[in-house]
Amino acid sequence: MLRQQDVGHRIVVRRIVGIREGRPQFSDALGELVELSETHLTLATAQGPLRVPVAQVHRAKRVPPTRRPTASAVVALERAADEAWPAPTRGRLGDWLLRSAEGWTGRANSALPIGDPDRPLAAAVDAVERWYAERGQPALINTPLPLAAPVGAELDTRGWGTRPPTLVQTAPLPLPASTPAGGQADGWSSAVVELARAPSDEWLAIAAGRKGGLPDAARHVLTAVDQVRFAHVYAEGTLVAVGRGTVTGQGRWLGLSLIEVLPAARRQGLARRVIHELAGWGVSGGATHAFLQVEQRNTAAVALYQRLGLVTHHTYLTRVAPN
Repeated sequence: MLRQQDVGHRIVVRRIVGIREGRPQFSDALGELVELSETHLTLATAQGPLRVPVAQVHRAKRVPPTRRPTASAVVALERAADEAWPAPTRGRLGDWLLRSAEGWTGRANSALPIGDPDRPLAAAVDAVERWYAERGQPALINTPLPLAAPVGAELDTRGWGTRPPTLVQTAPLPLPASTPAGGQADGWSSAVVELARAPSDEWLAIAAGRKGGLPDAARHVLTAVDQVRFAHVYAEGTLVAVGRGTVTGQGRWLGLSLIEVLPAARRQGLARRVIHELAGWGVSGGATHAFLQVEQRNTAAVALYQRLGLVTHHTYLTRVAPN
């Protein structure tokens, strides 16, 4: 059977899907193992996320990867993502990054354990715990998989918890043209996406509503990037859709974040329009690839990004120290 060390690796699962004439019927699923608990396992498959109760698993094993990115490619993308979401308070343990932003978002308030921490692994985790304790914050560590699988194994022995898996998705630029599901034309095709160097007050209000407030550190995270644009879409004087784009990673990576459409304006193609406008800006600035981070359980967003040509580059788990 599978173990925590298999999280982040490609596996095949044979599961029981029914009984016919007293005999079990099986179905096979192939994908990346992104979560393993006592009751369920979750795969990221080509058709989308698949959650399988352990009781239905007949057999499961790790299989060789197909086009897994190299360790250096994962490190480069994680560094670019860190540049695109810069925490105002930072520290280092060798190559590891320590980040704090008044608790605003997990990404800006977690350690990133890539590279050599310049000390034994157990001592490095001890140092992470002390660093966050000194700031009165819970210790968080983002573990890109399978690159940081050894770190994850150490955290397992200490009883650290796990937040839902996050997919780091990428696509070459320019993005392909897309149409809404079902082939319908955009309902708001006349809506104009405006790009600004700074977010409006209304833009910040939407971000605050999505992220649970907006401390001073959040404004630093959002704006302290040399190349950044904030997308605004207005309808009858009301801001109905927003998004944020950055260019980092030595100019290669367009980072997409905070793509949000107000409930009354959803299913009108506005999220696609925001993404395409930001992608066009990124291409004009020399970016060759786009990336974004999305929770694996956000199936609606994952489906949208899949239609735009984004595929999972790697996954990460946010690990939480026990109280």
